[in-house]
Amino acid sequence: MDFKALGYFYEVARLGSFTRAAEFLNLAQPAVSMAVKRLEQSLELNLFHRHERQISLTTEGERLYQQAGKILQAMADAELEMEELRGLERGVVQLGTPSMLGSYHFPPIIMAFKHKYPNLMFSVYEGGAWQLQQMLEKGELDLAVIEAEEVPDNIEARTILREEMRVVVPLDHPFATRTSVPVEDFLREDLVIFRKGYFHRKVLDRMAEEAGIEPRINVETNLLPLIRTIVKQGFAISTLLNMAVENDPELVTVSFDPPIWLDLCIAWRKDGYLSRANQAFVDFVLQNVKVE
Repeated sequence: MDFKALGYFYEVARLGSFTRAAEFLNLAQPAVSMAVKRLEQSLELNLFHRHERQISLTTEGERLYQQAGKILQAMADAELEMEELRGLERGVVQLGTPSMLGSYHFPPIIMAFKHKYPNLMFSVYEGGAWQLQQMLEKGELDLAVIEAEEVPDNIEARTILREEMRVVVPLDHPFATRTSVPVEDFLREDLVIFRKGYFHRKVLDRMAEEAGIEPRINVETNLLPLIRTIVKQGFAISTLLNMAVENDPELVTVSFDPPIWLDLCIAWRKDGYLSRANQAFVDFVLQNVKVE
C-alpha cells in the first residue's frame, strides 16, 4: 500500500473534498486525485462515490478511513521513535491545558522545567477539558490535562491536581459573608459561566441536574478576565477554581455546601509513543506535584 496516497485519502475523507484536502496538503488537486485513484486501483476497490462536485465514502472507503487514522498515527510514532534512537530528539513538549490551569497553575512548573531542560521548547494549546481529551485520543496532542472522572481505556492518566471549586462573588454580595453556599442558592443567582466543553461548565451542569434546577446563565464566556470583571461589577456570580481568584482583593470565594472538589490529570495515549521531551515533562510534573 502506498502510505503517502493513504494519507491523501485520509485527508480527502476527513475534509469531504478533494479541493479542501489539496489546500490542506499544499498540493495541486490533480496530484491528490491521481494518488487516490492509484490507491483505489491497487486495492481494486472504489473508495468514494463521486457525484459531480460532491463525494461520499463507499462502504469500503468507510472501513479504510476507520483504519487509516490509526495506521498514519502509528507511522508517525514509529518515525519519531527511530529518530530519537538515532539521537535526533524532537525537543518539543506539546501540552494541552484548560485556560485556568494554563494561566495560574502551569507557568511556575514550566519555568522550573525550562531551567532544568533549557533546550526544550514548549507548545501549549488551550481548550476545554473535553475538547483536549478528544484531541488526545485522535493523536492531535501528545499530552493533555483532563478530568480524572471517566478516563477512557485508551488513555493513561496520573492525577496532578486536586482543587476546590468555589463560589465567586463581589465584596457586597450577600454570599460574601457566608461560610458556605448551598448549590440550590447558587443556581438561582444570575451566573457568568464557561461554555460547554470546559470542566467548570460540566460541574455546573451536573450540579443543576442533581438539584433539578435550571441555572440562570446570563453570560457564557471562556475569558477569565471578563468573568472576573462581570462578577466585580455585580452583574452575575460564578464558580471557579480558587487559584484563579485567591489573590484578587475585589472578589470573595466561598465553599459550596457540601464542598465540590475537582481532580485533574496529566494524560497521554496508551498506544502512542511519548517522545523523550514529553516523557521528561511527565516525570518532572509527577515528581514535583503533590496531590493532597
